[in-house]
Order: sequence, then C-alpha cells, then structure tokens
Amino acid sequence: MNSSMESVYSTQADTVLLLNNGHGQGHRRHTPLLLPSSPSRERLQHSQPMHIQAVRCLQEEQQLRPASLPAIPNPFPELCSPAGSPVLSPIQISDNHKPQTQPNKGKLKVWSEDGAGKVVEIPADMTARDVCQLLVYKSHCVDDNAWTLVEHHPVLGLERCLEDHELVVQVQASMSSDSKFLFRKNYAKYEFFRNPLNFFPEQMVAWCQESDGSIPPSQLLQNFLNSSSCPEIQGYLHMKEPGRKSWKKLYMFLRRSGLYYSTKGTSKEPRHLQLLSDLEDSNIFTIITGRKLHNAPTDYQFCIKPSKVRSDCKALKMLCAEDEQSRTCWMTAFRLLKYGIVLYQSYNVPQQRKANVLPFSAPVRSVSENSLVAMDFSGQTGRIIDNPVEAQSAALEEGQTWRKRGQRMNVLGSPSPLHPSSLSTVIHRTQVWFHGRIMREEAHKMIIQQGQVDGLFLLRDSQSNPKAFVLTLCHHQKIKHFQILPCEEDGQVFFSLDDGATKFTDLIHLVEFYQLNRGVLPCKLKHPCTAVAL
Repeated sequence: MNSSMESVYSTQADTVLLLNNGHGQGHRRHTPLLLPSSPSRERLQHSQPMHIQAVRCLQEEQQLRPASLPAIPNPFPELCSPAGSPVLSPIQISDNHKPQTQPNKGKLKVWSEDGAGKVVEIPADMTARDVCQLLVYKSHCVDDNAWTLVEHHPVLGLERCLEDHELVVQVQASMSSDSKFLFRKNYAKYEFFRNPLNFFPEQMVAWCQESDGSIPPSQLLQNFLNSSSCPEIQGYLHMKEPGRKSWKKLYMFLRRSGLYYSTKGTSKEPRHLQLLSDLEDSNIFTIITGRKLHNAPTDYQFCIKPSKVRSDCKALKMLCAEDEQSRTCWMTAFRLLKYGIVLYQSYNVPQQRKANVLPFSAPVRSVSENSLVAMDFSGQTGRIIDNPVEAQSAALEEGQTWRKRGQRMNVLGSPSPLHPSSLSTVIHRTQVWFHGRIMREEAHKMIIQQGQVDGLFLLRDSQSNPKAFVLTLCHHQKIKHFQILPCEEDGQVFFSLDDGATKFTDLIHLVEFYQLNRGVLPCKLKHPCTAVAL
C-alpha cells in the first residue's frame, strides 16, 4: 500500500516538473517529494492551493543542468514560460508592435465672415499662428501674415484677436459654450512696431512728458520691451460702475503691475492709487455691442476680462475712451506690457521669412503655375527669360495687353463673348476687395474689424447711384468714402474718382493705379479688406 502511494506521488511530482520546463530529472534531485509517511503530510491541507515558484525553479535548473545532457524541447512553452505566460507574468509587447502614443488632439470649429464653419483637428500644443496657416492652406488663401483667430463672445458682446504664440486649446478650454473662433484678417496686429508714434501719443506716455523732447521710435519701443524699464500710459477713461449703467470719469495709469486709477484728481502718489485690474490673469477685449446697450458716453469702448471668467458680466471691467487713437493706445500698451518681448519675436518670424525670399515681389502662384517658365517670343526664336525682374515685367505687360487685344478684335468685327463695356462692369466682381451691395455701416464694421491702418480699403456698389461705386478707405484711423462715377467717351464707358481727370477702363485698372499713386486720395491703397469662405 505504501509503495503504491509513493508511486502516485512520484508521478504527480514528475508532472509538475515537466510543466515547469520539461526536464523532470534535473528537478527530481533537488525538489523534495511529499510522501504519506513523511511528517509534513499531516500538516498539508489539500483544500489549499500549492504555490509553485516557477521563476526560481527555472533559475536553479539553468544553473545545475549538466552541459552534456541535451535540452528536451518543451511542447507547451506558453504555459510554463514566465515571459510568455499570461498567468505567471504580464503581457510584454515587442517595440515594433507597441502602439505609438499620439499627442492629445482636439477638434476646433472656426467660423468665417460669411457664417460658414470648418472643423479641424489640432494637437494640444498648436499655436494660433499654426492654426491660421493651416486654415490658409485648406482655404487656398494668400498667406500675408495678417490672418488671425478671433475669440468671439456673442452673449457678452466681446472679441479679441489671439496672439500668435497662444495655445488655442487652452484658450478654448476657458471659453463658454456659446463662444466661438472667427477667422479674419487684422492688419493692425503688429503695425505699432512699424509706426509706434501713431499708436502712442506723447501726451499719454509719461516717459515722453518727463523727457520734454522728441523721443525716437526705437527708444519708445525699447522702453516697452525692456523688462527692467517702467513705462507708463496715463490719461482719462470712463469706467462703468459695477451693477449700474452710470459711468465715472477717472484718471488712470497703466503699468506692468496693472491698471490703476487715482482717487484724487491726477495724483499718482501710492496712497491715491487704487488697483483696478492686473495684467497677468486678464485679457483686453473690444466691445462690439455699441454704446446704447451699456449707455456708454462714447463709441470707443473696451473691456478687461479675467481669464477664468466665462459669462459673468459682473467681473468685467468696462472702460470707454474719448477717441479711437486713445483706445488703440490703451489696448496696444496692455498687450506690450503683458507679453513684452514675446510679441516682438512673433513679429520677427514673418520678417525673417521675407528676408530669405528674392528681393522682387512676385505674385503668389499655384503649384501648377510653378512648373511654368517665362518665355520671350519677340525675336525670330523664343528664349527663356532667366532674369526674375524681367520675367515679372513681362507678366505684367501681358496682363495689361489682353484688354487692348479684346477691344481691337471687337472693332474689327471679330466674335467676342462679351462686349468690352459689359466686361468692364463685371470683371471686378472676382476681386477680393470688392464686396458688392453692402451698406455703409457694414463697410465701416469690416474696416474696424480688420485693423484701422492707413491704406486699408474696399470697393462696393453705391446705394444712391446704381451705376456708380464707392471706395471706402482708412487713413489716420478715420474711415472715408469716395464715389467712383462712370463717364462715357467715344462710346466707351470709363470710371473716374476725380470727375474725369483720370479715367480707367475698369475698376481693376483704377485700383492698380491708386496702389502705386496717391492721386486725389489721402494715401495709397495698400491693404485690401477681404472676407474668406472656409
């Protein structure tokens, strides 16, 4: 009886050893067997599972296995190998089959001026400049570094242009559900770096008043960009009283530490200054709802909104300036004092890109046009024009002569799809600066939204004269309108801004002329006011 029980336990031990690595002999000499006659049998409880330390057994086997004995292959390696067993060890995946961790991405919906929207997927570290370049690529627009993302709050009636370095996902997380992003141009985004004296009047800059002299533009900007300096903007502002529709006129000071107002006239003594808002955790917005809603004293309103506030009107610091120049000064100084040198670095990115381009200004062409070369067929044999300046002048000359060729063909009686007079009245409708039948107020709104810089313009149909057009132009932050009247000579219709002194066959000729010559206008046409369809 004892011998039969010994054989049974011996068989079970062999089975366990074979499952460990398939070599029963090597383990039989080191693993003690629990026989019925042994004293440990009485302490063994069969209802408890027996723990098998497979890793230790394998290590002992590898150390004590004789080198002369051949290795017996294991028919079930996945059951006993710690590296491959789902029970003995966690699953390990090779580097080639490991799933690559993708950066966190989010969906962003951007709206255009015409109300159309586009959804794009962006990573969490994508800046506003990168998003604009992505939208320019997807919408086939011309990238002139004037495009920007606008944070728009319709309920609060606020909007602001995002800085190029801001992370869009972080800004989106702080916005309410009814807020959205707009995609539009803003030519005034970095205009203060080019013409700082137009943005900072001497009477508003404390440093200029203390020096009692003319300040070079470079020193004026360095004073704002240098973190060790202490520039200060000062002047009167109307502040809306909390919870009321009344406004109070106060003398205020804008410094790096925040916006202060004086409780005693124009005194800037520390005991008379009261902090209104800091710059670090706040952003400055333009109020777009008009003066009637808040009973504002003027039309030049702006607002300081804490970054953590989403839709609480009570936390907004609503201010009102006397004119557009002073409002622009306060808002520009707020950006400079908050971001400092970061704004200048963002401004330099496109400037450095332009420095690497050829010195002539070539028109933006598509990919298919890049495979073409300029040819000259004026001689007996054609030649390739290698000089880029000569190629550009040839392209401009070719573009100007197509209208003359069309007019000559009609005089000779050749068939033409459109009469020249009919063509001249519709050809301008394909241009980005023409906006059709929009009202005078809508033209004002578009000019203000895209930055009131000198030379910003658009053309539209006249509301009073159905045959005439209107040129809307911005100069010195003021919007002016000039009527373009048709005049007929020798049976052909021309367009003129100066009562026929200078005549043009169509509006494209007129715009091209005033882009090069000021003429009767206060400044040249420089920036077309455009609206892109996403």
